[in-house]
Amino acid sequence: MEYAEAVFFYAFAAVAISGSLMVIVRRNILHCALFLVLVFFAVAALFVMMDAEFLAAVQVLVYAGAIMVLFLFVILLVQVERIQMMRLAHRQSPLVVVVTLVFLGELLFIILRGAAKLAPPAVAPAQLGSTESFGALLYTDYIFPFEVASVLLLAAMIGAIILARRDDEEDEIIDDASAIEAATERRDAPAAPATHRG
Repeated sequence: MEYAEAVFFYAFAAVAISGSLMVIVRRNILHCALFLVLVFFAVAALFVMMDAEFLAAVQVLVYAGAIMVLFLFVILLVQVERIQMMRLAHRQSPLVVVVTLVFLGELLFIILRGAAKLAPPAVAPAQLGSTESFGALLYTDYIFPFEVASVLLLAAMIGAIILARRDDEEDEIIDDASAIEAATERRDAPAAPATHRG
């Protein structure tokens, strides 16, 4: 059983890492978004294997669902074809390479230096990552921060609706003014003289 779990763990980890690399490497932004969805599902599978069902559900519903819908909505609004036709100069590429190498060196240093000092992991309770334990903790000890976050999100949603309606009303006023101006110009324009044919 442990061998099968290890195989699935490394398989999902490989999918997550390769998908993350494809998100960075691919030039088509739509393909990047789809690979990001694949990464979210692979990470959710890893959470399930670690008995963290709630985190897996949040990973799928919030990130692979709501956040990716928002990403795709923004991508469709910014005219992907026009952006892909533009030739952008990547002047930051050498800096990115240097920063990446520095971070990789720090990561390897921490891993090699701290590998011998790591204590064996403590055994977590069986219900630690379950939805039941999380819900019980959320609605007892953390009920006040939960309600405050709910009110803030509600206020943000109401503000977004008000701003969207205001923009629509302004667009309608501009369209009405343009239509009235065009009708006035047509009315005030002198009539073309009639031509008589002999």
